[in-house]
Amino acid sequence: MRPHVRVIAAVASTVFAAVAATACSGSSSPSSSAGGTASPPASAALEEAAQTATPTVTTKSVSLGKILVNDKNLTLYLFQADKTSTSTCTGACAAAWPPLEVTGKPTAGGGVQTKLLSTSKRSDGKMQVTYKGHPLYRFAGDSKPGNVNGQGLNNFGAKWYVVGTDGKAITGSGSQSTGGNGGY
Repeated sequence: MRPHVRVIAAVASTVFAAVAATACSGSSSPSSSAGGTASPPASAALEEAAQTATPTVTTKSVSLGKILVNDKNLTLYLFQADKTSTSTCTGACAAAWPPLEVTGKPTAGGGVQTKLLSTSKRSDGKMQVTYKGHPLYRFAGDSKPGNVNGQGLNNFGAKWYVVGTDGKAITGSGSQSTGGNGGY
């Protein structure tokens, strides 16, 4: 369990650094927009970066088996607290576990069953990609393709697992990373 604490600490410090950098980078000059809106907080920037017009969900073989990944080959997870296709992960949860959001229609890559791929509306009105009814998320602690650092973590009230091509959680444990950095 100790390595998971390091991952959580690394994610927390990264989010804190991003928020601090955003807060410190503001200028004292008035905003040039008519509405006087400020720069979005770091978490909004993370959410925006996670959103893709038409993300592709595909597969990758890792130590845990054949799992779902996004178009950047980053591992996708399901949250066991999600009992329906509607996400229960918002706020700080969504900062640590960015939802796979879409503005268009998601596409299925090799090994992904198109009939299991869909979307669900989040509480903020954005659309999240689902697979076999499970909202899909990334883990902020996965920095490289093949990382599975979120596997089996108990965060925000439930466990997180990688998703197999059948749409079910893979609950086993393998090495924490196949990205060459030992997972950290």
